Amino acid sequence: MVLKEIDSKKFRDMVRVATHRLGRNAEFINSLNVFPVPDGDTGTNMNLTIESGAKAVSENTSTSVGDLTESLAKGMLMGARGNSGVISSQLFRGVYKATQGMKTLNAQELANAFSNGVATAYKAVMKPVEGTILTVARVAAQEGANKANETDDVEEVMKAIVEGAKAALKTTPDLLPVLKQVGVVDSGGQGLLFIYEGFLEGLLGENFADRYQPDEGEMDEMINAMHHQSVQSQLSTQDIANGYCTEIMVDLTADVPNKKPFDLEEFRAHLSQIGDSLLAVSDDEVAKVHIHTEHPGAVFEYGKQFGQLGKIKIDNMRIQHETIVNNSEEEQESVDFAVIAVASGNGIRKLFESEGVNRIISGGQTMNPSTQDIIDAIKKSGAKKAIVLPNNGNIVMAAKQAAEVSDIPVGIVPTKTISQGLTAMLSFDADDSLDDNVESMTDALEDVVSGEVTKANRDTTINGVEIHENDYLGIVDGDIQVAETDLINSTIDMVEKMLDEDSEIITIMFGRDSNKEEANQVAEALKNKHDDLEFEIHNGGQPVYNFLISVE
Repeated sequence: MVLKEIDSKKFRDMVRVATHRLGRNAEFINSLNVFPVPDGDTGTNMNLTIESGAKAVSENTSTSVGDLTESLAKGMLMGARGNSGVISSQLFRGVYKATQGMKTLNAQELANAFSNGVATAYKAVMKPVEGTILTVARVAAQEGANKANETDDVEEVMKAIVEGAKAALKTTPDLLPVLKQVGVVDSGGQGLLFIYEGFLEGLLGENFADRYQPDEGEMDEMINAMHHQSVQSQLSTQDIANGYCTEIMVDLTADVPNKKPFDLEEFRAHLSQIGDSLLAVSDDEVAKVHIHTEHPGAVFEYGKQFGQLGKIKIDNMRIQHETIVNNSEEEQESVDFAVIAVASGNGIRKLFESEGVNRIISGGQTMNPSTQDIIDAIKKSGAKKAIVLPNNGNIVMAAKQAAEVSDIPVGIVPTKTISQGLTAMLSFDADDSLDDNVESMTDALEDVVSGEVTKANRDTTINGVEIHENDYLGIVDGDIQVAETDLINSTIDMVEKMLDEDSEIITIMFGRDSNKEEANQVAEALKNKHDDLEFEIHNGGQPVYNFLISVE
């Protein structure tokens, strides 16, 4: 039977199944990241991006596909995180532009929409690189267009789009040498393929009758929302009856002594007696629980009866609430010209604030803020114009996207490291114009070399550097140049590669996994070789990186 059009019900099914499919495979996508370091994982970013779009679609009651594509595009735009998330949002912005006002989509209109999405995404990227999500989108759209010239069956067109995406994904290592070195396909392209496969499944009705279970990422989103509502709705810290936010994950397949059979309803009923804000979901293998309780130990003991405890987490909500209240009571000084920076680590935040940054967005390598997060920070600054320092290469596109939809003029200084952000601030002058500041601050980035030291999380070889799990990696301006087993030696060797005859000042910011003594060891060793250099040492408190180092 030929399906000649996609109506609003079908489109909703497509979005819902695609979101579910991508979420189920987010961790697999994350595993394809090229660099062997914890980073702004592509799967996580793309999942959060499409979840934002899917939420917007679910809240739109229209029966017009054109209205729903608009909601999807706008939701994804505001929720976009990381480069792949932003590019995905631009793809569906193009789809929306091509489907405006359409009640349904026929085969040709579907193909045209995907083609327009590709054109929009390519325009959004300053220097498009083949072998990425863009290649997968382009080839998929071309195959869809070819099929639409042969048939009026929308299912056949969607199948062609999926097959085109699969074929293109296989070619990405041949187009991008670093992928071939590591032996993986492009992670963003893989994520897009999961979305397209979900579209096809939703269109065909495959797997749609299965009972829907939230995956771990969706569960976390639900937990965050519930936690936010429960804690912040309290009148005062003293009003919080169950003060410990407790989470457990139970491996139901594990053999444990005196194991009891698991029944989700009984499980929920028992836990509801020892706390509130209960959220519990399970499949055949894993149960995940979130609860607010005064007795976290009782939750652990009960969960152990049904399997082996995996992830466990306890947060003191009374302390969290006091922090929220204190922050909300801080008066925000209204400024004419705001500078907003993305950073993690109390010490790093204080350094930016000391240089004149008005507002800090919490985020960085392991959690890229969304377009909406950046827009919210711009609005809360109360400024008439603003500059954003992304301080991470995977956040620059989201920052630019936020600037495009902001109500006030916003300039983006494309800082890719914390060191670049701090250096850029030295050139900021609130009395200069927005454009002049962006120009001078961007020019200043040439004066600093950035170094980052972190632990490798897997074995690999990149650009001739052999890397083993738990090696300390020295990354200079985004390139891994050192991999050694000793933290101090790796850091020293990295800094040596950062120096030239004009180097004068070395700033060392040690993270939460290092200490001042280790930073001093690095400085002393370098002083012995280079007595003309000056050193500054700060407690950055940043996650992921043992050291962030700048050479100026």
